[in-house]
Amino acid sequence: MTDAKVVCRELGCGEAVEALGEAHFGPGSGPIWMDDVACTESESTLKNCASGGWGVSDCSHTEDAGVKCLGRHPRLVNGFHLCSGRLEILQGNTWYTVCAAAFDQQDAEVVCRELNCGAPVQVLGAAAFGKGDAQMWTHKIQCRGDESHIRRCSLSTSIQCR
Repeated sequence: MTDAKVVCRELGCGEAVEALGEAHFGPGSGPIWMDDVACTESESTLKNCASGGWGVSDCSHTEDAGVKCLGRHPRLVNGFHLCSGRLEILQGNTWYTVCAAAFDQQDAEVVCRELNCGAPVQVLGAAAFGKGDAQMWTHKIQCRGDESHIRRCSLSTSIQCR
């Protein structure tokens, strides 16, 4: 968990929830850069943690490490491609559909930036991409538009969704 805390902090993804092993998210490919990692939690990046040496490893990709961080993460679902769709936010282990009344152009700019989708063309609401199966996110997201990630935006009190 100490190593996971450093990773989540470095990525700006909130607090570490779980450190996972045995290629929990699937095996990687290519060189294995770190093995026997031993962070003290004071490091600002994973590469500053003690290890067996950069590029020195006696493990395979079946042992790849994974991390779950607690923070708001966006995804777009039911769209025509990766950069369109209904906005859902992961909070903890639960996906929430974002209420159209809780989302505006500045918020879209942040989500599109975070997902590497360029600038938003149009903010659609009222289930333009189908009604979500997820629970409804009813907090108003308040982004300035220049944040790097939606989790850096503030939230206000609950709002009514239709």
